[in-house]
Amino acid sequence: MQDACHGTMLELSQLLDAPRQQGTALGNWRWTVRQRLSTLRDLLARESSEAHNGWLAAREATVLRERNDLMSRIAVFSPQVLSNPDVDSLSQALRRLLTDVTHHRQRLRDLAYDDVELELGGSE
Repeated sequence: MQDACHGTMLELSQLLDAPRQQGTALGNWRWTVRQRLSTLRDLLARESSEAHNGWLAAREATVLRERNDLMSRIAVFSPQVLSNPDVDSLSQALRRLLTDVTHHRQRLRDLAYDDVELELGGSE
């Protein structure tokens, strides 16, 4: 799932440069961006964290809450991608969303690492 999410985010990032390139059909761009956002939302929805230790429960809840917020933001952007006349500001907002998803994925990996480290005894 991590590779699929990374690939989708990379494609979306590259697409955000496309409206500035000559010859890019704006309607096709809008539809493709919306499809990638939908794919990203689906991938986020499949995320799960299975922290086995109680002390990680609060962090796990925070990460899952953050994921839900990101999914809500994607849901808000979906119709805007098709109708917002200001493509530059839309692209900028979508870049911020991608940055936030990247940070979220790092926190999810950190949580998994901390869980495994605790199970194996860590450095103590």
